[in-house]
Formats: sequence, C-alpha cells, structure tokens
Amino acid sequence: MTLYIDPPAWPGHGRMWSHLVSDVSYDELHAFAGTLDVPRRAFDRDHYDLPAHRYADAVAAGAVEVSSRTVVRLLHASGLRRRKRGV
Repeated sequence: MTLYIDPPAWPGHGRMWSHLVSDVSYDELHAFAGTLDVPRRAFDRDHYDLPAHRYADAVAAGAVEVSSRTVVRLLHASGLRRRKRGV
C-alpha cells in the first residue's frame, strides 16, 4: 500500500492543507485515512484534505511525500481523478 501526500500549501479556513491520495483505489485511500482517524468528511472527490498539523502523522504512517504536481499526475495516470462538475 502506497499513499502520497503533497506539502501543506493550500490555504483554507485559516489553515494550510495537504492532499492525501492513492494511485490504486479509493478503498486503499479510505483504509489509510481510517488508520489516521481522519474523518470521512475530509474526503473530497478523489483525495483527503489534511491540515498541516497532520502532515507528519501521515508521513510517519507511510505516506510518501511528493509535489502537488505529482499528486495530480498520479491521480490522472491511475484513472482516479474526479474533477469538479462544471470545470
């Protein structure tokens, strides 16, 4: 199981956020997020949004640190990318 996380560079709600993704399946992604006790409401179409203070937890649990561009590339290559409607 390999999960990927980008640096916390996305602002929102007064915090910085990372994206946690799988390049295999959503089931794998949900299972990994569950081991971190990340609530399902943090899932957004094809990734989990993790606040900056949880970044180290994800990496310690085995998530591989990659760039934001790599996260998008992995999602596209795996067929797991889900764009917002109307985009």
